[in-house]
Amino acid sequence: MSDVATEPDVAPAVTEADQPARRLRLPEWGAATIGSFLLAIAMTWLIPPYAADLASGGVKPATIGNPATTIAGDGGDTAAQAWLVAWDGHALKHGLSGWWESNAFYPAKYGLALNDTLFGYVPAGLIGHGMTAALLRYNILFVFAFGLAFLGGYALVRQLGAGRVAAAVAGAALAYTPWRYGHIGHLNILSTGGITLAFAMLARGHGWSLARGYLRERVRPGWAIAGWVVAAWQVSLGFGVGLVFVYMLALTFLCAGVGWLVRGRPPLPGRLILGDLGGGLFFTAVTGYFAYAYQHIRELYPDVLRSWEYTGAFSPTLRGLLVAPGPTLLWGKMHEPGRMALGVADNEKALLCGYALYLLAFGGMFLSIWSMRQRLLMLAGTVVGVLFALGTNGPTYRLLYLYVPGFDGSRTPGRLILWPTILLAVLAAGFVAGLARAARNATLPEWRRPAALVVTVPLLVAVLAEGLPDLAHVRIAPRPAAMAAAPAPFVVLPSDDGFDSTTMIWSTEGFPKMVNGVASYNPPDRQQVRDTMQTFPSAQSLDLLRQHGIRSVVVVRDRVVGTPFELALGAQGVPGLTRRDIGPDVLFTLD
Repeated sequence: MSDVATEPDVAPAVTEADQPARRLRLPEWGAATIGSFLLAIAMTWLIPPYAADLASGGVKPATIGNPATTIAGDGGDTAAQAWLVAWDGHALKHGLSGWWESNAFYPAKYGLALNDTLFGYVPAGLIGHGMTAALLRYNILFVFAFGLAFLGGYALVRQLGAGRVAAAVAGAALAYTPWRYGHIGHLNILSTGGITLAFAMLARGHGWSLARGYLRERVRPGWAIAGWVVAAWQVSLGFGVGLVFVYMLALTFLCAGVGWLVRGRPPLPGRLILGDLGGGLFFTAVTGYFAYAYQHIRELYPDVLRSWEYTGAFSPTLRGLLVAPGPTLLWGKMHEPGRMALGVADNEKALLCGYALYLLAFGGMFLSIWSMRQRLLMLAGTVVGVLFALGTNGPTYRLLYLYVPGFDGSRTPGRLILWPTILLAVLAAGFVAGLARAARNATLPEWRRPAALVVTVPLLVAVLAEGLPDLAHVRIAPRPAAMAAAPAPFVVLPSDDGFDSTTMIWSTEGFPKMVNGVASYNPPDRQQVRDTMQTFPSAQSLDLLRQHGIRSVVVVRDRVVGTPFELALGAQGVPGLTRRDIGPDVLFTLD
């Protein structure tokens, strides 16, 4: 790590607005934390309905979703994610007995490992019980994920040496970049704030910033330990973004170690060394625990690995960098033809980081508080990161797929766009800070601070405006009485990826064992049950149910109409099967 303070194109901070992180005080961190989460509430819950109403000329009346009865997003994957957090809390209350098995995905083994576990959110899962608590909990965590992403970006850029407005621009770019809304149903992918926050804490603990390099007197071992803990927490949410984070953290410390050797091994405080050893071991233990579970899944179900051709179907193209996902307020409808051209899973291939961010990062190549060498390295990192994010449509992703453990089980290379976004945000922050410095130098002393704010705050507003989402708040129907009365294990019909997420959140009322469950991979035995149940109540389906010890079948009438499962509604007097009509639905119990 270089001490860039000696380089001629880096000027020292000269005013309060551009003070580096070394002078941060508790009031700023308190204000930044509170402001991050208040902004998240406004950006994800309060402002979008009114902005959409304004944009539609009143055709789309503003309605604020009820967080206790609706769920942010499409109600599909979001409901499954709400179940995950609820299950984590339920399992912990019972000593984690059967945690990996879960109540869903029966009769599959290690069913929980078919998804990211979101275990880091288990404290929230301990509060309340039932579906209402699951909905409210998820909606709070949804907002929390955006707030933490902003706070993490702010903390990182402040630690690197930029001022408050520049750090806020970076935080806004990382929390509300348009491509994130392509993963609106994936809380595990939206939860990226721990990554930048961990890097900020580790840099602060090691006394390092971009503006001043390494300064031994600014080493804070406690911050380094906190950084390792936050990093472990991030990994415990899942490997959807955690896998790359583990490798990037290892690469960062490898580069830091090489830099330390090259610079003649400057002395390191003993407390910092002990903190890194202890924190690093804790991080490694947490990572190893979850990695072992997912490796076990690979051994149980070898088909869980993704073929190169399958990965290709989910790989974006360069065009995706200019296309926004559907749930973006400013670009969603306008970019619909562009998304259609991206093919299957178009929202996950829409990688727009924000036109405002692109422009600010481009400006940061010419005007910045970072040195030219640093800017060129960040530009190179951005280009390489984008090439990796293109998956099979780029020249580099195959190296990860073939030689780096874990990537052969990932289907969505586009999620790697997170890392170029971080570099773009730092470049943009350098430009905003440089612009503020230029405005101050060009005005009288008493006008320096207002001038800096006048030229930089509108840039922050532009990034936030482009990052407004257009979110649905879907009402989840209450659990059917027939499901409440069903002896477990049971299967709810229809059972498919479109409806099972609803069944999962219904199951938060008591967590009974059931076949239903949504994951990116379906184990063969569970898929066999799903397929065979399309002929229920055939003799073949009844034999299979008895083979797996499944005791009952719930048929949700208004969901099976028009599907192969509709055959079950007409079943009467089947030997070995007792039928009960409970409300509009039907419960079949095997004798």
